[in-house]
Amino acid sequence: MKRDIRLLFALFTLSGFTGLIYESVWSHYLRLFLGAAAFSQSFVLAAFMGGMALGAWLASRWSARFANLLAAYGWIEAAIGVAALIFHELFVLLTQVSLDHVIPALGSPDAVEVYKYSLCALLIVPQTVLLGMTFPLLSGAVIRRGPQESGHHLAMLYFTNSIGAAIGALASAFLLIGWIGMPGTMRLAGLLNLALAAAVLSIARRGEPAPVTTAPPGGSPLAGNYVFRLFLAGAFVTGLASFIYEIVWIRMLSLVLGSSFHAFELMLSAFITGLALGGLWIRRRIDHIADPVRFAGVVQILMGLAALSTIFVYHWTFDWMAWVLGVLQKSDSAYAPFNLFSHALAFAVMLPTTFLAGITLPLFTYVLLRGGRGERAIGQVYAANTLGSIAGVLIAVHLLLPETGLKLALVVGASTDMLLGAWILRYSLERFRRGHAFAALVIGMLAAAVTARIEILDPERLSSGVFRYGRAAPDFGRVVFYRDGKTASVAARSQPGGIVAIITNGKPDAAIRLDTDFPPTPDEYTMSLVAALPLLIKPEAKTFANIGWGSGLTTEVALSHSGPAEIDSIEIEPAMVTGAQAFAPRVLRPYHDRRSHVFFEDAKSYFARYGKRYDVIMAEPSNPWVNGVASLFSTEFYRDTKRYLAPGGLFVQWLQVYEFNDLLLASILGALGENFSDYEIYESNPGDLLVVAVAEGRVPRPGSLPLKERGFMEQLDRLGIKRVEEISARSLGTKRQLEPLFAPLAAPVNSDFRPFVQLEAARARFEGSRAQGLMSLAVAPLPILEMTGDASRAHLKAPVPDYVPALRIRRQSAAAEIARLLTDRAADPLQSPERLAGEIALVLRQPGALCADQPSKSAIEQLQLAAEVTLSSLDQQQTRPLWIEHTWIGCTPRSQHVRDRLDIYAAVAAHDPKAMLSRSRALLAGPVVGGDAWGRYLLSTALLGAHAAGEHAEAQEIWSRYSRAFYPGGDMPPYVIYLANLK
Repeated sequence: MKRDIRLLFALFTLSGFTGLIYESVWSHYLRLFLGAAAFSQSFVLAAFMGGMALGAWLASRWSARFANLLAAYGWIEAAIGVAALIFHELFVLLTQVSLDHVIPALGSPDAVEVYKYSLCALLIVPQTVLLGMTFPLLSGAVIRRGPQESGHHLAMLYFTNSIGAAIGALASAFLLIGWIGMPGTMRLAGLLNLALAAAVLSIARRGEPAPVTTAPPGGSPLAGNYVFRLFLAGAFVTGLASFIYEIVWIRMLSLVLGSSFHAFELMLSAFITGLALGGLWIRRRIDHIADPVRFAGVVQILMGLAALSTIFVYHWTFDWMAWVLGVLQKSDSAYAPFNLFSHALAFAVMLPTTFLAGITLPLFTYVLLRGGRGERAIGQVYAANTLGSIAGVLIAVHLLLPETGLKLALVVGASTDMLLGAWILRYSLERFRRGHAFAALVIGMLAAAVTARIEILDPERLSSGVFRYGRAAPDFGRVVFYRDGKTASVAARSQPGGIVAIITNGKPDAAIRLDTDFPPTPDEYTMSLVAALPLLIKPEAKTFANIGWGSGLTTEVALSHSGPAEIDSIEIEPAMVTGAQAFAPRVLRPYHDRRSHVFFEDAKSYFARYGKRYDVIMAEPSNPWVNGVASLFSTEFYRDTKRYLAPGGLFVQWLQVYEFNDLLLASILGALGENFSDYEIYESNPGDLLVVAVAEGRVPRPGSLPLKERGFMEQLDRLGIKRVEEISARSLGTKRQLEPLFAPLAAPVNSDFRPFVQLEAARARFEGSRAQGLMSLAVAPLPILEMTGDASRAHLKAPVPDYVPALRIRRQSAAAEIARLLTDRAADPLQSPERLAGEIALVLRQPGALCADQPSKSAIEQLQLAAEVTLSSLDQQQTRPLWIEHTWIGCTPRSQHVRDRLDIYAAVAAHDPKAMLSRSRALLAGPVVGGDAWGRYLLSTALLGAHAAGEHAEAQEIWSRYSRAFYPGGDMPPYVIYLANLK
């Protein structure tokens, strides 16, 4: 019998492993349909926990009727496994039918919401009811096999199930979802459940002892309905307090660890592990506690005090994180140690309290068993505790966090535990139990009051973004607004130079310079151009949707134009809209213009609920490494969003290249390309991209500036934009042009069901990597896209102000200035605003700089640099005087090497692919004079010429022959890879 019990403990570990996988993956699935707004998140958790509570209650009602509890448990595990195997297909079928047919027919937004939540409840509640029955049924089965050690068995089952759940959280986040996706993870868990069921049923066939109807021998029965009700209420209250802790801790630690998917799962794992360790510790002691009521009361008091102490421990985690980031190198190999340390920080905050919380559930159940309540007590305590957990989530998310903030929410949870502990102590067997209860109450409330009033966790520290900057007490500004919202903690920080930044969970989301006498921030270009681009491409657009409020500047720019008739902004966190008022007077229209409407909702939920179609949908989500945000860059999101575009509508979205990499960018663009017939990417600043996509046809080019729109022109003037080409020239390429750049990476398409970006973006953030491919192509030394694409590209005619940050614009500005300085002898290089152009002109304009038999090395280098910058950045009309006529040289160069270079440059300037190919191939055939750098330029020129001439086989032959000579290590710029893989 003992052997069977030990085997059942091991099997229940597996049950916990699969159960946590279900909870995690179900929540991901349902958020795809419901969205990620606070109410949606609460509903998912309430549905899960509510089903568990119902299952536990049903088990408490029926367990005494089962002659073989273990067999019932086995069949329930089998049913859970079968449901998991079909869940993905059922979810896809029902949600797609709903989106295609049911929701459009409902009409009323409220009816849509009721339908969506009902469908989601139908999808998971039956399985959660079954999951809720597992613990009471298996506990009863084990206790029937060893009633003399009922307390030990309860605690051990609680430990094994919880430790399995903790492992499941880590396995799903760091291994399974990335390996086999969410559908595969569900199916694997289902197969494990079926294997578990088979093992359990084989044990059940050996029979089962009769039900336990009395307290175990040697125990002191704790009879009385009042004690029964007290401990059921206690199970409810401790569940409520524990989930207040969990919600608050996860929010708190996200400010230290970052709010990535991996960080969330590490926190969840630490929380559950603490519960498991508490159960493990009590298992050998629970059957020998003389006064379990007193023990339970003391545990509750200590748990409340431990929860209060976590505030002080948490304060120091900022410094510990700053220390470890100073020690670790930001590299791929350091990401695992970073996560291990993050896990350790989560344990430091949570472990003392969760350890004590892990003692309570088996202890409360044991008290009722000793009171003669029988097997029913197991399900009743479990159900009450689960219902308390639901209440804790709802109270924490919808009341405590937004109304009191993180610290006071935790104090409320701790006070609740200590009040419960004092009340339980009144019913212990101690002679002075009332005095002990009163003393515990006084000590607990005094500790709570002191903690509430102590000045700790200042907004500057909470909004420091220590996980990103490695500084716990930054000196880069004063926090002028701070609020803990339902879904995020939002701060507005005043920074030196008149800049105000809005910060979400420690991560800056937008920064604006309020003093317009100084240049704008890079963020201002992104936020302004998100609105300006569609207004220039589709000036007749009337209806706009804007996903994400940010600073409000995007809506401000759109409203500065008289064209839009309505702009619906969809923001998930109300505190963002409140905090963005710190950007006044730069951002005012969104708050006062009648055309502006704000909806506090998840974007997916909003579009499905209202079913409106828009001329323009603008999307400015947070960074994809933030948990849940990657779903706004998935193929399913793009597919569904396309439904809500009016005919000829535009979809405009921000993309990052900082804290990212080319594989992640390729994954997102792959998802975009699957759903839109064309897209064009623009550079707003060196770290940000803007993508404009259309469902049908090609993306139109921006039209002329609307000079009569005074407010709109003022917004562009703020960015230093005077001519439309200063926007058009930011284009980095279209879908057709850019797909060959990313094709060699073979990146998986980002999907809600295979969330590649969500899983990998946090690693890129930690490493501080950048997506280099697009920028490499944008500043390539040759006019690659002009010669291989099917459309002309815009070029600057004159330099732009030096504060304009975009790399392509800066390069074109430098190219225009080089052309001016070389062709206009009256121009003074020393007065040039473009430093690079001035340096080139100072060398090349020296008398006879290129006329000698052997020009200086400096002259050759500057000549090459001038050619690379101008040939890729100016149109043919501008490059002709420089490289075809080249009268600015002032002589006929005597050096054959210089003449060879000028011949190559002339061919490129003329966009003559055959001349480029023949001249480069001839120079490559002999000894290459000019070093490897010149040889690599010749190779790229030959490849471009061959592809542009349609001689792709020749290009491949040239690449095969010379690539190893000039790139022996295989390390080459992305634009070269692009040329090598053109078809």
